[in-house]
Order: sequence, then C-alpha cells, then structure tokens
Amino acid sequence: MRDIITLACTECKRRNYTTTKNKRLHQERVEYKKYCRFCGTHSIHKETK
Repeated sequence: MRDIITLACTECKRRNYTTTKNKRLHQERVEYKKYCRFCGTHSIHKETK
C-alpha cells in the first residue's frame, strides 16, 4: 500500500530524493528538511507529483 513519492527542493526546484509513504493514512503532502547537493545547504523538500 506504500507509494513512491519524489521530493523536490523548494529553493532550486530540483528533484533530489525519492521515498515511500502510505497514502491511505497520510493524504497531505509531506515536507522534510534535507540536504540539497545542488544548493549546498539544508533546505525544505516538498512532495511533488
């Protein structure tokens, strides 16, 4: 039941990470603070389509 989602940096808009989430339990979009190798900083990464 877990779906693969893609996380994109909010600063440079590049898609850096993939992860999974259970969409039945968590319908809203997730946000994580992760390292962006293109920006060189830790920034918020949001779930994309």
